[in-house]
Amino acid sequence: MSGRPHWNSAIDYSKCRFYIRRMDTSKGAGTYEIPVARLPLFGFIYVVRGEVLVEADGSSFLCQPGHVLVVPVRYPFSIRYCHDAAGYTGAFSATMLADAAPLRFLTHPVHQAFWFDEGVFMGELFNMMMTSYEKNDEIFIEKGLDLFLSRLKAGNAPIVPATVNRFLESIFNPGQPFGTLSSYACAAGISENYLSRQVKRFTGRSVGGWIDIARVQRAKKLLSETSLPIIDVASAVGLDDQSYFSRFFKRQTGQSPRDFRKTMQG
Repeated sequence: MSGRPHWNSAIDYSKCRFYIRRMDTSKGAGTYEIPVARLPLFGFIYVVRGEVLVEADGSSFLCQPGHVLVVPVRYPFSIRYCHDAAGYTGAFSATMLADAAPLRFLTHPVHQAFWFDEGVFMGELFNMMMTSYEKNDEIFIEKGLDLFLSRLKAGNAPIVPATVNRFLESIFNPGQPFGTLSSYACAAGISENYLSRQVKRFTGRSVGGWIDIARVQRAKKLLSETSLPIIDVASAVGLDDQSYFSRFFKRQTGQSPRDFRKTMQG
């Protein structure tokens, strides 16, 4: 789907040195989840609007406006969730750089925020690299990558603390049933109030709000990719009352579960 975040480990990237594409998930009803990929390139995402939740080898990274995430070569990562997200995604090879020294510290994902004027500058830089890519202007792409990498800071402290990352990782893990604020706080060994404050402070949403989002994401995936009866989908996301699940799903998406399935499978 045009405009969605996109990396595909099934594609042959052996001759690819750089690519970039615009991201815009404001239209369409899909889940925008992307399965685990291990690219032979450095992957990146820059968010201008909305938010994207990326999981990389067991850690969650919530990318919001002004945030960039760079993923090292062959590092496993996936997209778990997008909301009204716009920006740029892509990848590059070390061979695009005249000097690959800035890449030495990129052994783990780097998640960094660019605020205010710096964020505007970074957005324009990615836009210019997009234009240069369309024109096959490798000289500017090389200079743009050099400038981008020069702004990254090695050893940057995580934007989202470990307690919040573990909570996000847990609720978006399809193998784990949904819990409560109490159960997530207990698993983290912290109080409910502390978890609530941390999640709200660093993501702008409540614990309950994130659980609702993850529940809808899981339901969307089951409705679009399986033929499970709706009552079984409801049970799979922790809502055993089909009527309540249908009301909940329509309140969150604007469509009934049945209509959403027809849209996605039709």
